[in-house]
Amino acid sequence: MSKRGTALVTGVGRTVGIGATVAVDLARAGWDVAISHWRPYDEKMPWGAEPDAQRELTDRMTELGARSAAIEADLSDPAVPARLFDEAERELGPVTALVMCHAESVDSGLLDTSVVSFDLHFAVNARATWLLVKEFGQRFRGDHGSGRILAFTSDHTVDNMPYGSSKGALDRITLAAARELAHLGVTANVINPGPIDTGWMTPEQLRGVERDTPLGRVGMPQDCANLVTFLCSPRGGWINGQLLYSNGGFK
Repeated sequence: MSKRGTALVTGVGRTVGIGATVAVDLARAGWDVAISHWRPYDEKMPWGAEPDAQRELTDRMTELGARSAAIEADLSDPAVPARLFDEAERELGPVTALVMCHAESVDSGLLDTSVVSFDLHFAVNARATWLLVKEFGQRFRGDHGSGRILAFTSDHTVDNMPYGSSKGALDRITLAAARELAHLGVTANVINPGPIDTGWMTPEQLRGVERDTPLGRVGMPQDCANLVTFLCSPRGGWINGQLLYSNGGFK
């Protein structure tokens, strides 16, 4: 079995996303990495699916000396988180870092959100987060202080109600792990990265973010990966139970 730690990174559907950059950066830092994706989600979004994304990413990680596995996983199904851990463990060994980048995100507001959409957002963003954290806590057998749980959140609420409210639930679920899994020596933190340029912003939105960010630029996926890799390292082990704003000062 590899002496490298094993990270499970969810929500890795595209080569340009936060999840993809996080996964590759962890591989570069010495982790073996399992990635999960759900192609039907990307297919319904404006950017569309990348059929070869998982192969390209696993090839990149192999070049970096990491073992990797790509697993398709519909996290709206409550049975899937356990199966996802089963497959990650079978391919790479016990998971010692869980990084949750998955999301359901379809814009709608208080007056036009359907019950179906609301329930799907909470199933993916909140319930799946709980079930993934639960599986991690039940299975973790690593050295005390070596376990890591990280989740990405958002401040969106206006005209994005089901996404924003389910992300608020994600925050509380993840941060609870900092206390409830303390006996295992597992840290748990939430990252709010602000607007990240993964291709979804219009030119006007990009200019607006640049204007509203003191550092004068838009956040990039690598900014997210830099923080994740640090938090997953021994040097990041004293940061626990925090909602971290890593957004260049964006307001």
